[in-house]
Amino acid sequence: MFENLSERLTGAVESLRGRGRLTEDNIRDTLRQVRMALLEADVALPVVRSFVADVRERAVGEEVLKSLSPGQTLIRIVHEELVRLMGEEASGLDLRAQPPAVVLVAGLQGSGKTTSIAKMADWLRRRENKSVAIVSADIYRPAAILQLEKLAAQVGAEFIPSSETEKAVDIVERATKLARQKVVDVLLIDTAGRLHIDDEMMAEVAAVHAAAQPVETLFVLDSMAGQDAVNAAMAFDKALPLTGMVLTKTDGDARGGAAVSARHVTGKPIKFIGTGEKIDALELFHPERIASRILGMGDVLTLVEQVQEKTDREQSQKLAKKLKKGKGFDLEDLKDQLTQMMSMGGMNALMDKLPGMSRLPEAARQQADDGQIRRQIAIINSMTPAERRRPRIINGSRKRRIAAGAGQAVQDVNRLVKQHAQMQKVMKKFSKGGAKGLMRAMQGRLPPGFGR
Repeated sequence: MFENLSERLTGAVESLRGRGRLTEDNIRDTLRQVRMALLEADVALPVVRSFVADVRERAVGEEVLKSLSPGQTLIRIVHEELVRLMGEEASGLDLRAQPPAVVLVAGLQGSGKTTSIAKMADWLRRRENKSVAIVSADIYRPAAILQLEKLAAQVGAEFIPSSETEKAVDIVERATKLARQKVVDVLLIDTAGRLHIDDEMMAEVAAVHAAAQPVETLFVLDSMAGQDAVNAAMAFDKALPLTGMVLTKTDGDARGGAAVSARHVTGKPIKFIGTGEKIDALELFHPERIASRILGMGDVLTLVEQVQEKTDREQSQKLAKKLKKGKGFDLEDLKDQLTQMMSMGGMNALMDKLPGMSRLPEAARQQADDGQIRRQIAIINSMTPAERRRPRIINGSRKRRIAAGAGQAVQDVNRLVKQHAQMQKVMKKFSKGGAKGLMRAMQGRLPPGFGR
């Protein structure tokens, strides 16, 4: 997400970095580029006008012109205004209510509403230690009810059955009563979606809302739909007392205009963003962190949180003890590291959160290919346990067998074995000199194996 916007905005403000003096002329030129970058990212025109005017007002004042580092000061202003535009602070779900705390989720068909409910259930169970029940009031699509039942089982949430023969309001009243009897902490309600907004849909969702009396009413916003999604959010906000939004499919939208526009246009905070297809690919929306990503400053805090949550600590400790004892870093260990990396969204997701990666040449970014990591895992899976433990026994005939089993070329096997040998040397340095030894071995480069 944000690749195009990040590239254009970063280029615009970077041109000012290091300048000893700024003038109204070069500020005007830079803001023209900022304006074009936002418009190309599909940010709503009124939002663009307001944003550029706010930045200009601060930029032509004494704050920038009398600063010792005016270029960096302007970059800071753009960052602060982006944060303000998107909501300033993260606002998770407010679940302070007599159980069950009811969360109503609305949105258009195809926006990712049903999947987002399952992701929220997973997030609530993992991060908030809440018991969760899920019910579908989408009586027009039996397949949606079946989908939600399967997703509920996948995330370990209580599924409350419903049928297309029932009325949506009756389903909600029954589900609320049942969740209260079972002392469930949170009840998530999926509502009917349509391909477009109509009076019948709005009347029904308003009736369901009145019956549910939710503490949170969320609108699911498809970031791929751009301004159409923002317009839909405005329509729902008129019909329902929305408390926030969930932004979906951000991994497939390089523009990011919906994220920048939605808060400003509706006045409602973005609570979560969906960052992939996996059930755990949901993040709290932190405006400051997102603004940093847009400006190529990275998002180290989110990266640290993901590492803490998704890496296998026991496995990492076993590897550290193994290295300290002088035992080699074998191909099974490499596979474990690659698998954990993929669980955090792959190389592109990691690089998106590292500072300065937006300025990396395109050729270098293409080398950080998730497909390459999957191919490396397939090659290791094609090896015998003995070959993984002792790569030195992998001769020509073994390489041909491994390549055939993985559906890859022998050259790919050669490349992996070579990269593993380089990583072995790095890990040997680490086992002898700790972090200092590792940094000396790395010499400022990306770890071997993270490219072709």
